[in-house]
Amino acid sequence: MRFTDGLDVVTPSGIREVLDEASRRGFALYVLDTDGRADRESFFHAVRETLPLDPPLTSSRSWDALADSLWEGLRTETSGSSRVVVVWRDVVTPDGAAEEDFRTALEVLGDVAGSLADPGITGGAPKHVPVRVAVGPRHGSTATATATAEDTGDRVYPRPA
Repeated sequence: MRFTDGLDVVTPSGIREVLDEASRRGFALYVLDTDGRADRESFFHAVRETLPLDPPLTSSRSWDALADSLWEGLRTETSGSSRVVVVWRDVVTPDGAAEEDFRTALEVLGDVAGSLADPGITGGAPKHVPVRVAVGPRHGSTATATATAEDTGDRVYPRPA
């Protein structure tokens, strides 16, 4: 399994392989659990409970504050490891207001991972941060996820190459 930097959406069944391989390789591993929800409050709560943040966040008001805190937390708190894997393992395909929150959460995770891998931004000390998000269909949906494409109604999320 290749752990490329940045964000990839994977199938729920594929997440076990990601977890096993990251553990086997000794990567720093953080697993977000939102009980299937993709709304802002659930995401912020999971991040505050799981990921290193610097400075700590006490609310879910600002996506920018989250991105800054997560970037610095991953950069400094994982200084002993140049490879960090972040897994969001239990997202059910969002709809309604949660869909916008989900897209923003993916953007934050992807942007943080991308900028941490850039030696120019990190002062020559990049972090390799693969982020894997397991998205499954809503209950009662006939949609199925695949590792290369998932069309859940009219929603298409980023996929691995």
